[in-house]
Amino acid sequence: MSVQTSRSGSLAESEIFHILGNDRRRAIVQLLAEHQERVDVSDVATTIAEGETDTTPVPNNLYKSVYVSLQQTHLPQLEEDAVIEYDPEVKTIQPGPHFDEVYQYVDGDTDGQETILQLHLGLCVLGLVLIVLAATTVPLVSSVDPVMWSVLVLLAVAASSLYSLLS
Repeated sequence: MSVQTSRSGSLAESEIFHILGNDRRRAIVQLLAEHQERVDVSDVATTIAEGETDTTPVPNNLYKSVYVSLQQTHLPQLEEDAVIEYDPEVKTIQPGPHFDEVYQYVDGDTDGQETILQLHLGLCVLGLVLIVLAATTVPLVSSVDPVMWSVLVLLAVAASSLYSLLS
């Protein structure tokens, strides 16, 4: 089996968009996500060809065209980026080390990012409220300089950003 070992680190967002910019590569990722196991390349080609035609059964020339493009273009690219692991001996693919990174863009799974953005928005609103209250005569809050409140809020946003990057 061919296992990608030269690719280290996570994929850049631009690389993920390039990968998913092609309908066939996107279909491969979706198909693997549905099965979460090894899938025959011939089954992948059949499924993609079925999606590209309204004719049943799939015309043989379309199937061959899809199969060849998978073999020559799409599977090598996905394997190079460690999105899939391809076994050329038995002609199967399975999710690779970077599969989940790419799939979250297909799936629309951005809950983690939305949570962080909501946290940052909440911290910023809280900071603005504290700064406004510090400029008034509200006890306890006005005893702290508004600049200090600004620094504390920025530190909280920076700390939550750092935490989200490391987790």
